[in-house]
Amino acid sequence: MPADTPPLPSLACRSLRLTWARRRNFSVGLATALALTLCPANGVLAQSTATAAPEDTATRRVLKPEEFARFVPRTALDMVEQIPGFSVREGGGERGLGQVDTNVLINGRRISGKSNGPIEALRRIPAGDVVQLEIVDGASLDLAGLSGQVLNVITSTDRRVSGQFNWQPRVRDFGAPVSWAEFEVSLSGSSERGEWTLGIANEQEYRGDRGFESVFDGNEELTEARFERRFERAYIPKISGSFTRESERGNVLNLIGEVGARLSREREFSDQSSVDGTFLRTRTLRETDDEINFEIGFDYEFDLGPGRWKWIGLHRNEHSPTEDSVRFDFADGSTPFERVFEREADELETILRSEYTFGLWGGDAQLSVEGVRNVVDLESQLAERSADGSLVPVPFRGSSSRVEEDREEVTLSFSRALSPRLQLQASFGAEYSKLEQIGELGLTRDFVRPKGFLTLDWGATENLDISTKLERQVGQLDFSDFAASVNLNQEQVNVSNVNLVPPQTWLLETELNQSLGEVGSATLRLSYEEIDDIVDQIPIEGGGEAPGNIDSAERYGATLDLTLLSDSFAWRGGRLDLNLSFVESEVLDPLFGTPRRISGTDNVELRSELRQDFFGTDWATGLDLFYDEEGRDFRLDQITFQRDKPPFTSIYLEHKDIRGLTIRGTISNILDRNNNLSRTIFEDRAAGLVELIETRRREFGPIYSITIQGSF
Repeated sequence: MPADTPPLPSLACRSLRLTWARRRNFSVGLATALALTLCPANGVLAQSTATAAPEDTATRRVLKPEEFARFVPRTALDMVEQIPGFSVREGGGERGLGQVDTNVLINGRRISGKSNGPIEALRRIPAGDVVQLEIVDGASLDLAGLSGQVLNVITSTDRRVSGQFNWQPRVRDFGAPVSWAEFEVSLSGSSERGEWTLGIANEQEYRGDRGFESVFDGNEELTEARFERRFERAYIPKISGSFTRESERGNVLNLIGEVGARLSREREFSDQSSVDGTFLRTRTLRETDDEINFEIGFDYEFDLGPGRWKWIGLHRNEHSPTEDSVRFDFADGSTPFERVFEREADELETILRSEYTFGLWGGDAQLSVEGVRNVVDLESQLAERSADGSLVPVPFRGSSSRVEEDREEVTLSFSRALSPRLQLQASFGAEYSKLEQIGELGLTRDFVRPKGFLTLDWGATENLDISTKLERQVGQLDFSDFAASVNLNQEQVNVSNVNLVPPQTWLLETELNQSLGEVGSATLRLSYEEIDDIVDQIPIEGGGEAPGNIDSAERYGATLDLTLLSDSFAWRGGRLDLNLSFVESEVLDPLFGTPRRISGTDNVELRSELRQDFFGTDWATGLDLFYDEEGRDFRLDQITFQRDKPPFTSIYLEHKDIRGLTIRGTISNILDRNNNLSRTIFEDRAAGLVELIETRRREFGPIYSITIQGSF
């Protein structure tokens, strides 16, 4: 990596000094280190390397924009994706806002959105606005919830407006027309005390596959052969933005917002024949989902007394009408059969959170209070088409419901350096929640749940960092699970279950990050979970099944992030990125009381990229590979197993400067990955009586795309 560092304009350096002098979100040791590292007396950035952690600070690595020059990044996200041994955690799955659940900060501040998360924020920041990227010990920060490697993106305050765009037309071999309208455009501007970003994007998910399905009876005798075609079109337009303003007194205001939609249409046709080839019927499945959502949020922080006070607010709303239908047209001319399931869902979440941060016992403490209101309204209807063409409602108890949750939590967090290389962060608190279902099966309950964590980050050597976290978590329920529902495609029925409670988890997590010097970096994460009241399919009193709570479960696994750079030991320009995860789990099956894996848990996942940049030219090429092994999905009367293989593999060729544009051509699925599924339907699963077995193999062929990126 380059050792020479060009000077920063003195104005930018003065701004950084002012920002860090006013910020109290970081420990004193980190703030001092940044002031010395970023802005020495002559106003020139100090030289840094990505392999040596500065002494007596919580900063593990400092990376400069020029270290990413060979990748010609257009956005901050393009840079972050090339950091050895680092992966972005999206977060957004916490109850409310709570503690920080992603590992990305921008100018030392958390990203206060949920759907408008770190990937969106990084994508809107032009690469030219990035001053440097810092990998910091999470436990050294007074932002509760952080541990292990945390990325802090420092941006400049140049007074200018800039932007970038990305256009990606795509052609699939089967099942979809050419996708012309997938694009993203973002603008950003900044001044000495403020900055803003605006992004407009549209995704087009055009997909399709085709293939054969075989049906066997309980004796494994072939009874039917089916030829099936599936077509899916989804349009996902979105407008998002942010605004930040810092006053002369150091008060900071952040605003974020997003408006988007997902308009999806799926069609599946199945021509079904007997074993001797006699055509029997055609099954037509139609699924429609029109989701419209918006999110707005703010945070405002200021000095108050001996500390700093921060208010955070967020409001989200989602409107999702769906309609699914399945129709059978019979070869003998008998009356077609059609069933339709309609659901209209309205979801609302409002959050107000207050945090007060102050110095305590040589470290930093934070007292936080949060209030949340969640509301989900579900109106559902099941109907069958009569002989005269009209839809006749089918009685379906518990299909409509309104669920309201009011929740408050209080937590106290503390962080401090126990030694120059050992950082501690601890949090203790509790939440109170009132959960009310309104409807024919209405029920009101309330809960008090403890929560908190203890984290230690240890710089064992200059090249090895170890982080360990023990946490008590309270999970978030899917409120749609309270209402009865029908999956017409899989012929599955869930009855209503009003007795659901949020799961609770003891999580033990350890992360080891080993710098390999000029060769690269390796990060190993180990985790173990003990889960109380895990949500899985259970029998419901009175008949039927639905998502419900099982007393306990275990889940454990390991993830390896590895980056190898060939420059120092082989040839110039080679790079391998590999992410490999293994997960095992155990829960007692509610039907048998015997151990099995948690339903739907992926067992193995592998992602890798091999890239070659040809020095002295603007050309690069690469190979991407993705492979996963999905776990079995268990119901009381069905077991579904999906195993798509071989690995999904892509090759690309990239030119980094064609009239200022970066253009990449990609051919995906070159190994002809297929969608494979096996489903066993039981007459009586407890007795082992099988009704039928379906096995499916569908192909979707190669995918061709061109990505054009530019800046303005």
